[in-house]
Amino acid sequence: MFKAVSSSSAKIFDFLFLKFLSEKTKNKVEVIILMTAIASFIIHLGLIFLVDFGFLQISETSGLFKNPITAIYTPFSFILIYEVYLLIYYLPKSITVYIGKQYEIMTLILIRRLFKDLSHLQLTSDWFSVKGDIAFTFDLLATVILFVLILVFYSLNPQKDEKTKIVPELSKATTLFIRMKNWIATLLVPILVVIASYSLFDWLNRNFFNSSPITSGAPPLDGIFFDHFFTILILADVLLLLISFLRTDRFSTVIRNSGFVISTILIKVSFGTEPILNSVLVVVAVLFGVIILAIEKRYDRLGLKS
Repeated sequence: MFKAVSSSSAKIFDFLFLKFLSEKTKNKVEVIILMTAIASFIIHLGLIFLVDFGFLQISETSGLFKNPITAIYTPFSFILIYEVYLLIYYLPKSITVYIGKQYEIMTLILIRRLFKDLSHLQLTSDWFSVKGDIAFTFDLLATVILFVLILVFYSLNPQKDEKTKIVPELSKATTLFIRMKNWIATLLVPILVVIASYSLFDWLNRNFFNSSPITSGAPPLDGIFFDHFFTILILADVLLLLISFLRTDRFSTVIRNSGFVISTILIKVSFGTEPILNSVLVVVAVLFGVIILAIEKRYDRLGLKS
């Protein structure tokens, strides 16, 4: 009976995997997100002009309704949600591409913040006396550095999809590893939807429907959704690390996967920090991941099997 239940559960997960993470579904999600991003940009612009001309009063404190440039923040937020979906989509195909997507997401978050902060710049001769301008400078430098580091990361590991189909030629350990990656990715999709929906409604409630003043416990604007989701990713990464022992116990691979977990943790920690420290932590996290991957590739070239 246990085998029958297990077989039935496996079929359900395999069905959901094909529904959630197929190429066809990815293309549909891409179109939906693109249309939503365009619509949100137009709506945000309309709200800004209504506020500017005094037809609408908004007490929101994040500064998203004071300048038309900040309207770019909203479509970028939806694009980032799609990037998170792509992160899940690539998880079963390649662990390194999955990690690379995390780095891409952090870079896009910095770019999104740059668009928001552009409207608040104080263009003075004494640039480095203004905290907001210093943070903007750090974000600019961090974006360029991250772009270069991501290029190095992918050049170290050419994007070749791992086998995601279970075929008889594969060992039982490899088959189980692939199946577990598929199932973890399948579970992450509804988690993504739930956290994204909760984060959106919570932000709207805090800023537009809550009569009491916003408390200091409110999460930073750039960390909304991502702070929670990266916590889930850490748990998923640890689970993948443990499952990977079924496939290999090579020292270099274990250290690489452990290093990726540390990199994700550093990214998660960055969401609770000030903008300048946030940029530094993100760069350190990505640099750490690049160095770990480079060392592992060096192990492979030397033929070290330990």
